[in-house]
Amino acid sequence: MKSSSAPGSESQAFGLPPARRLNPKKLLLSKWTAATPHDKEKHFIVTGVIQPESPATRIESIELESVYSRRLFSLPWRDLTDGQQWLQGWQ
Repeated sequence: MKSSSAPGSESQAFGLPPARRLNPKKLLLSKWTAATPHDKEKHFIVTGVIQPESPATRIESIELESVYSRRLFSLPWRDLTDGQQWLQGWQ
């Protein structure tokens, strides 16, 4: 027998927060807080969305800049959906 439930309701049933839904095209200049800061780098801004070589291919990576040190690094944009690593906004 198949149960009919809304998407994401399984995580709510187990006390987990619902998965964060992000649109990679709207990430530019968004603000993020590292859940576990390193080297005083806690707040970050998305300064670039790395476009794929082929326009038909989906966006995979973003460029983050630390507000504190101005250090840049890139990571897969889907990593921002992990609430154990990243919090949306500056907190």
